[in-house]
Amino acid sequence: MNARERMSAFFERRPLDDLPHLEWAMWWGLTLDRWKGEGLEFGNDGKKLKKDFGLDYDNQIWFPNFDENTIPKFKENGIISNEAEYDKIRPYLYQKEPIYAMRELFEKIQKEYEQQGDITWFTLSGFFWYPRMLFGIEDHLLSFYDEPELYHRICRDTVEYYLFIIDEFTKYCSPQFMTFGEDMSYNLGPMLSEEMFDEFIKPYYKQLIPVLKSKGIHVIVDSDGDITRMIPWLKSAGVEGILPLERQAGVDVNQLTQQYPDFFFIGGFDKMVMKFGKEAMEKEFERIYPAVCRGNYLPSVDHQTPPDVPLAYYHDYLELLFTYCKKAAQERNKMLAQKQE
Repeated sequence: MNARERMSAFFERRPLDDLPHLEWAMWWGLTLDRWKGEGLEFGNDGKKLKKDFGLDYDNQIWFPNFDENTIPKFKENGIISNEAEYDKIRPYLYQKEPIYAMRELFEKIQKEYEQQGDITWFTLSGFFWYPRMLFGIEDHLLSFYDEPELYHRICRDTVEYYLFIIDEFTKYCSPQFMTFGEDMSYNLGPMLSEEMFDEFIKPYYKQLIPVLKSKGIHVIVDSDGDITRMIPWLKSAGVEGILPLERQAGVDVNQLTQQYPDFFFIGGFDKMVMKFGKEAMEKEFERIYPAVCRGNYLPSVDHQTPPDVPLAYYHDYLELLFTYCKKAAQERNKMLAQKQE
């Protein structure tokens, strides 16, 4: 099986010969700088580097809502604070021409997807993330109270634009999954209440997710922090999974995979143990192994390999990843067979 086939089998809960080997987020620049100093050679070719490491290559496109060369780049204090300011920048948002200009890239990705068996996915800025880019961090949280009508207007405009993007992209490509970039949680839990989620986020998921699923695209949310309390909210909106499951925020993949067997989890390997070497990493794989065997979880570094990890240690991590994925795939196949009996 190739990477594409394994990823499909994972989502469809079919038998597979090995689990996908994902590094869903590229490495930190400082990490790569260190590794270059330790002899790593790869230039700027992330695809070659992943394949040199033995990882599966995944084609990801993150579709922007605006051109940062036209509108001031996101700053902590945001771009707008009221509807008049949104009206002013509205003509520069949600542009279709840049998407049309990507058709050649879409065709190239699809060709590689078919010929090389690579994984294809895409990301949209979610209905928490994107308004935060416009309002700024503090004013975004206040906007639920101060500018609720504007918040909903922004989300309605975003849904219309995303429906266009999904339609245009899927004319050329067959992505296996997508993520909504959200970062709605921090180390103590969600940054908004369930009531706020239901009012300001969920309605717009409910408009997009059926369209995505009708095209065979699995829907994952990307949120840092402790997402434990948020999972039932996401499930109620039709979301199918979450990443990166940060251990330092207290996320317990063993508990979550058991509690939500019909939900997908990606990440969860505590990046903070990697600097301590192979023995520490092996203990971490042993910790998460029961979750890996349940069939709804793919292990991966829980948010990019830090720059305090030597290249030799990263090779140890990969060796362990491949070993535990292969072993878990066999256990997963046995589990599936038992359920069919």
